[in-house]
Amino acid sequence: MSAPRPTPTFLDTGGCAAREGAASSPAFLEVSCTSERAAARVLVRRAGAVAAGAAVDCPLTTDFALYVSEGAPAARGYACMRNLEAPHPGDPGGGGGPFTVVGDCVYATAPDQVRETPCDGSGVRAPQHRVASAVARRGLCPPGTTLYVQLAGPQAPVGCARHA
Repeated sequence: MSAPRPTPTFLDTGGCAAREGAASSPAFLEVSCTSERAAARVLVRRAGAVAAGAAVDCPLTTDFALYVSEGAPAARGYACMRNLEAPHPGDPGGGGGPFTVVGDCVYATAPDQVRETPCDGSGVRAPQHRVASAVARRGLCPPGTTLYVQLAGPQAPVGCARHA
């Protein structure tokens, strides 16, 4: 008697997805990476429940995190996605992605809150600041720093930004 075959994971690492539905809230369908419909590849797949507002554990080049909440509990989690073609919001200056990194541009949304926007000005809001460097703490930012931004990763958690 043979052991039962494990059920394949929806959007497993290396898999691809196609966007369906409205651009404002697309649904994703798993497709072959050779399909002309393939739009994004899974860089890393994480299993388990995701708490609201929890940080994702994705590579810094991730364009977006796709949350998977349907199906068996073991299939829930998120997929760290990278678009197969430009634009790449996760790249420095790209205007999005789950992380703010050196080279990104931001604008203020509220006191002590910023949001990324493309550095080339193609976004809905113009960039106000550009993250020029990363340091371990605020006091190490160079003169001329106009804004401090929390960055991803344990090595350099403070971004030193200047007016764009």
